[in-house]
Amino acid sequence: MHVRDWQDILEDVVESNADPDGWRAVGGDRANGLGEDLYVGHPDAGVFQLKTYAKNPFQVEGVGAEVARRIDDDLDSLFPKQGSGQFGVQQPVEDEDEAKEKAKNLETVLQTHADAPTTPDALFEDVMDAMDSPAYGPMEFDRVDRPDRLDDLSNTFEEAEELLDKELDDLVDEDVERGFY
Repeated sequence: MHVRDWQDILEDVVESNADPDGWRAVGGDRANGLGEDLYVGHPDAGVFQLKTYAKNPFQVEGVGAEVARRIDDDLDSLFPKQGSGQFGVQQPVEDEDEAKEKAKNLETVLQTHADAPTTPDALFEDVMDAMDSPAYGPMEFDRVDRPDRLDDLSNTFEEAEELLDKELDDLVDEDVERGFY
């Protein structure tokens, strides 16, 4: 297992060429320490674990690793088919023309859903398609605690959990300045 910057792991997700709407995620508070844990998985692309913390309101730091090459039957039940929410990974637009095209597509989707009966899930999926999101899907996330599935995934990938915890703790210790100047 190779520990890398959390943004490099998200880049792997973006570049995986997996079906964009096949992703699922579980996240919440870290069991030990500052920050959040997140597992993102796709049956064909694998399982990625991220540990992050907000260094300040404008900067997130963290580490991550690929912990499985695919979601097998044992892991499938640990990822939600339906979540308490949804997540999506977005890429920045490359130029003004692309921004205008995505804005036009998004406006069309919103107008269509405003004019016809729809569901929140259908709107979310159409928005992700219009934005050309490389990864999105259901997510179970708890902002206050840890979902049971998150603990189950942490126990399944216990070795990765310990290594990433140590790496994130080292990163926090390097970044956090204590005392007054």
